Amino acid sequence: MRPRAYAIRDGADADTVRGKADTLKYVALNRIVLFYGFTPIPDPDAVRLWQRALCEKLGLTGRIIISQDGINATVGGEIGAVKQYVKTTREYKGFHGIDVKWSDGGAEDFPRLSVKVRDEIVSFGAPGELRVDASGVVGGGTHLNPVELHELVDARKQAGEEVVFFDGRNAFEAQIGRFKDAVVPDVATTHDFIKELDSGKYDALKDKPVVTYCTGGIRCEVLSSLMVNRGFKEVYQLDGGIVRYGEAFKDQGLWEGSLYVFDKRMHVEFSDEAKTIGECVRCKAPTSKFENCSNPSCRTLTLYCADCAASPETLRCPEGCAA
Repeated sequence: MRPRAYAIRDGADADTVRGKADTLKYVALNRIVLFYGFTPIPDPDAVRLWQRALCEKLGLTGRIIISQDGINATVGGEIGAVKQYVKTTREYKGFHGIDVKWSDGGAEDFPRLSVKVRDEIVSFGAPGELRVDASGVVGGGTHLNPVELHELVDARKQAGEEVVFFDGRNAFEAQIGRFKDAVVPDVATTHDFIKELDSGKYDALKDKPVVTYCTGGIRCEVLSSLMVNRGFKEVYQLDGGIVRYGEAFKDQGLWEGSLYVFDKRMHVEFSDEAKTIGECVRCKAPTSKFENCSNPSCRTLTLYCADCAASPETLRCPEGCAA
């Protein structure tokens, strides 16, 4: 893929044109990949050393977490190096069938390379509860691709039933994008989900069809299993997460807003028709931009519009900083 050439038209600024061309060149030559795989790993530390050496050799940066239950990775760099990384990673027996999601970006979107071994590849705080075999998570929700999701919603609507969308992300992520009428649990971290599920708040949903969703699908692999274990009778999970849904339907389906991502981009949109559903914490203006509070002892990540973010006096928690 070659970057598009720009012609300098009457009145156009040459620096602006060059800037657009440079941006296209960066996008064309670099990529970010996101993937996970649940499979038993007998020696997680050996896989960690292999993954670190591979990424360093290829000049990739990002975050990779490995546990006895699998791998969770987001890495970026030059497109040829990323392709080689994916090809080599798939040579590991348990990672052969991983679903890799590609997006614009590169190594510069991550501050460094981090490869770690953890008790869980998603930190729900329940490593002993999750069961994994060579086929993936045991006892989780039924996987639905984006088309099957629409088929389920339409079929149940015709039968007079409601399909409940259950957000499997941290609550602040849902401020800028979510499925229409979704249940958004009051959780600040993934660790909070077990306490939230055990609180009884969602017991009324246990007899309803519930579709869990998250960014790329990994959190729902675990969350749907936890829900089944707690008596939810009909649990589904969006296969490939919001990323795959956005690829399929852009902003013409059941999704609204922007997708929060955990790198320098902060958020991505699926089309130019994306709604801005987030609101500035100070003036309520539409925004999808998270900023850190200007108070050095606070730095809370919150939604601010461009005007309120422009001054240290207004780039502050309106109710006063907790720190």
